[in-house]
Amino acid sequence: MTNTNPSASMTPSSASTGTAASSAASSAASSAASSAASSAASSSTSPADKPGMTLIWSDEFTTNGLPDPRKWAYDTERNRWGWYNNEKQYYAANRLENARIEDGRLLITARKERLSSAPDFGGQNYTSARLFTRGLASWTYGFFEIRAKMPCGAGTWPAIWTLGVGGANGMVWPDDGEIDIMEFVGSDPTHVSATVHNAKYNWRGGIPPTTLKALVPDACTAFHNYQLSWTADKIAIGVDDHVYFEYAKPQDNDPRAWPFDRPQYLLLNIAIGGDLGGVVDDTIFPAVMSVEHVRIFKYNKP
Repeated sequence: MTNTNPSASMTPSSASTGTAASSAASSAASSAASSAASSAASSSTSPADKPGMTLIWSDEFTTNGLPDPRKWAYDTERNRWGWYNNEKQYYAANRLENARIEDGRLLITARKERLSSAPDFGGQNYTSARLFTRGLASWTYGFFEIRAKMPCGAGTWPAIWTLGVGGANGMVWPDDGEIDIMEFVGSDPTHVSATVHNAKYNWRGGIPPTTLKALVPDACTAFHNYQLSWTADKIAIGVDDHVYFEYAKPQDNDPRAWPFDRPQYLLLNIAIGGDLGGVVDDTIFPAVMSVEHVRIFKYNKP
């Protein structure tokens, strides 16, 4: 999800490259697909430390109503002017119709409706929600696990991702880095994708692509664990404990290619349409991304 402005653990393999390891992707993707049915069938477990890790932040969505304001805020800053990447949604705040907790799950819901009475309304024909932890929590390194089920239907573009906090150094996207743990496009319902963006490698052209896909045939009908392993040397992204994307810190320590030694915050959202979401099927709404848990662990020192 690109801005144009500001208990087995998934263990990365020993192979590493300066960009995504495409040779490892195809076999890992098929492994993710082969394990999908068994993983999807398993129920969400209670939070606990994983081997070699300690749980440091989580949301199990146990209290019905709006998301916990101590953990989640709403990103609404571009509503009036329109969102990046030609997206078509209005992101609502504190609105149960677009983000609510119900029966142990966070339900982020996109709807076909116009909130023309909202003071920051920008003419959008759809509503949705974009939750983030900016200003509330951020992390440098760790293991992230988000158990979720994607919305079905052409035009949906949900994402689980992180952005750099920027800060006093004035860094903005892409210099401060972005990690896309999971992106899904409703018109391609059997795949999810992962990527990173930084000052050297981003979508603006002229560089090798760093996006890889994994086959997840039931991504919009079953829950899966979408996972990020982030260390001082490597980013590895996978589904259900199978890595399919790797990005290693370059040997020359180029800060343009590795801004990932600074804090990042987490985002969960459904975009509608846009450059990646594509043509919208208006018969699909309401479209829901359902999240059973968000868990973030730190790696224990040897």
